[in-house]
Amino acid sequence: MSTPPPIDAVLAELVEEFDLLGDWEGRIEYVIDLGKDLEPLPEADRIDGNKVPGCAAQVWLAVRHEGDRLSFMADSDSALSKGNIALLLRLYSNRTPDEILGFDARAALDRLGLPSALTRQRANGLNSMVGRIRDAAVSAQK
Repeated sequence: MSTPPPIDAVLAELVEEFDLLGDWEGRIEYVIDLGKDLEPLPEADRIDGNKVPGCAAQVWLAVRHEGDRLSFMADSDSALSKGNIALLLRLYSNRTPDEILGFDARAALDRLGLPSALTRQRANGLNSMVGRIRDAAVSAQK
């Protein structure tokens, strides 16, 4: 497994991609397209323990410990939620717990303008997804 580029570099790529898209309709379409590229989540990982509470749709997030790094697999029954989790996995997957916990997701998502483009319930779901990833990082530090 190769080491990903720094998380800030991945965020900068996303910001550049979002800026090229212009309007929110294009950005939301792009997020949905990100979800289409997610690897299928194994049926064994579609369990209640992997569901992310607080999401408008069903979202599953499975954590894999690979050495000192955490990788994530996810899926959703909603195209937009699937895109949101795909975006988060692009930022967070294959990172150390310290990298995950040292990254300000709220500021990053605000920089992308994503929460303001979502309904309150979807934005809350996005925050729940980030919370679940951070919880996994805290647990891995113990």
